[in-house]
Amino acid sequence: MQKTKYIWLDGRRVLWEDAQVHILTHTLHYGLGVFEGIRAYDTVDGRTAVFRLNEHIDRLFESAHILQLEIPFTREQLIDETLALLEANEMGGGYLRHLVFVGDGMMGLHPGTNKVRVSIAAWPWGAYLGEEGMEKGIRVKVSSFVRHHVNAMMTKAKAVGGYVNSILAKREAVALGYDEALMLDTEGYVSEASGENIFIVKNGVIKTTPLTSVLKGITRDCILRIAEEEGYELIEERFTRDELYVADEAFFTGTAAEITPIREVDGRNIGAGTRGPVTERIQKRYFDIVKGADARYADWLTYVGKPVGS
Repeated sequence: MQKTKYIWLDGRRVLWEDAQVHILTHTLHYGLGVFEGIRAYDTVDGRTAVFRLNEHIDRLFESAHILQLEIPFTREQLIDETLALLEANEMGGGYLRHLVFVGDGMMGLHPGTNKVRVSIAAWPWGAYLGEEGMEKGIRVKVSSFVRHHVNAMMTKAKAVGGYVNSILAKREAVALGYDEALMLDTEGYVSEASGENIFIVKNGVIKTTPLTSVLKGITRDCILRIAEEEGYELIEERFTRDELYVADEAFFTGTAAEITPIREVDGRNIGAGTRGPVTERIQKRYFDIVKGADARYADWLTYVGKPVGS
């Protein structure tokens, strides 16, 4: 990770090295917290823009509400501070991490009256699953760990503790020589990856898993919009791993992963074993949008500063 100068913590910017918490921070012990991962991009007019910032902040507040965490700042404050942090760090494109967590005080499972704290960090970050994977596709392993049942974990909240499940799956896949893990739901249907939603393509029809047990991905929503605009038939429906095996194409979506093709699952090539034409077309549309080259989606970009030379 490449350090930047400042992190925003509890209402003020502090130096990266000074953004510290007590060892008895409740979230550190019990995992009660929520977060967002957001990307900023260098756009075609020379500015930096945060992609779908409003939607990410809305989801942060929804996640906090689900877990009964009262964020001590308004949506507008967090949006303003996000943009100010990028400017203070003199950043172009990169990654932002918003975290709502429970501070120290009471120990034990019930957080009591412990203070709810908020931080925003930003740093440069390239392709999450590798630049080569963005073009050629990645290798994926169906995990032995299943995704959370909807009544065992609040699957619509982007909760800190929920990602232990993802870490176990990711470690298992990497240890076996794969790039990413794919997880099934508790009934054996394809759910999502350790941190990404999944789409498959068969005979020109795009299919993705419904939101029953998966996080409502903001990038996933982008693909639904793009696919409709491109004239593809798109179905939100459960599917099995063997349906994935015989797909013509498959790809992951997520803020970090962006649009990452899948070339292999469990030792089986997907289609031709490389990025397919539908995936490539959607990738191009997506990157045009996030870089400000598609005026139809201008409202998805929140700009930092002024155009170069202005």
